[in-house]
Amino acid sequence: MSAIIVEGLGKRYTITHQRRHDTLRDTLAHGARNLFSRLLPSAWRGAPPEHEDFWALRDVAFKVEPGEVVGIIGRNGAGKSTLLKILSRITEPTTGRITLNGRVASLLEVGTGFHPELSGRENIFLNGAILGMRREEIRRKFDEIVAFSEVERFLDTPVKRYSSGMYMRLAFAVAAHLEPEILIVDEVLAVGDQQFQDKCLGKMRSIAGGGRTVLFVSHNMAAIQTLCIRALLMDAGAIQFDGLAAESVHRYLHRRTTLSMPQTFAGRDPALSLRDITFDRSDNTLRIDIVVRTSEPRRLAIEFILLTTSGIPIAFSDCGTLDISRRLEFPRGDTFLTAQIDASALANGPYFICTQLVDPFAHVLLRHQHSDPVEIARIPSSTTRRVLELSWQSGVVELPLSLRTHPAP
Repeated sequence: MSAIIVEGLGKRYTITHQRRHDTLRDTLAHGARNLFSRLLPSAWRGAPPEHEDFWALRDVAFKVEPGEVVGIIGRNGAGKSTLLKILSRITEPTTGRITLNGRVASLLEVGTGFHPELSGRENIFLNGAILGMRREEIRRKFDEIVAFSEVERFLDTPVKRYSSGMYMRLAFAVAAHLEPEILIVDEVLAVGDQQFQDKCLGKMRSIAGGGRTVLFVSHNMAAIQTLCIRALLMDAGAIQFDGLAAESVHRYLHRRTTLSMPQTFAGRDPALSLRDITFDRSDNTLRIDIVVRTSEPRRLAIEFILLTTSGIPIAFSDCGTLDISRRLEFPRGDTFLTAQIDASALANGPYFICTQLVDPFAHVLLRHQHSDPVEIARIPSSTTRRVLELSWQSGVVELPLSLRTHPAP
């Protein structure tokens, strides 16, 4: 029996458009009409308000078996969070139906699931009761939850006084240790440090190994490929691909890099300009010189994606996207950077380079694709055949990256 069955799922929201008033006369006339319509509704036949239907989800269908860890990826606004809210029974679908076989624990966003006035200790017992567990069962798991969350000192403090990191650690510990048959996690790990993220990923593997089901939404492509064998790629409220996680990530990155975006400063903030790209045959290093301009201090991640001449991404390097501790501090003004990428795993040939600036919430702020390809021309060696065999497998390879800033030349 499948743990999750989703059939023909759709979610519609109605958007009301307010009429725009450009002048004081328009505003006063509109107010008078509203007042008149309330005093004499039968005599007023004004234009009805303008409404628009927006489908956040449309005709979504899939199944998840017990013990599966399924990733869900897609750009912001693709419908991922709406889907998880329906599966968590927070909101009702407009069309279709879902079948959940087992207890569901959801970790959708920091700030949900706990009562802010209650202490951490009280919220542990409250969440267990909501899952239908007896008090004795919760007590057996209590010490494990506290040890995992690392908030022992603040256990009797109201959670409204917790930092976002403390809140998230306790929320994940509660959801993961109270033995739900289905665990739903939506991009909350971005709040934690790298060590705790690794603990969470390990716990989700353990949950799946015990025959329980995990749905995991993330913008962290490395975590998706590490944790999940299968992933759903969503866009515009529909599932565009359902298959191997590596292939879903490949299609997602390809779509991101083919979107049209400016390639020069062009008055944007932040802005990016590419100065030079070279390949050093002596150590198989790809060197990229760029300038980043910001109007105020910013903390950003930077990504480099390598594409074939057909536009297919096959490799990437990043600083700060997968490991948040490596995000860069950009002061106000121009910052000159040199990136050195180990290209030993790439086959010889031409590649396009795409550079992206990413904010702390994994939003791509700026994308720059160099108009001319760079030629990788490695000196033949005994490893050439191995490199050729590895380089063109499906999926996207992560290449080692070193990055340094330096004064203006």
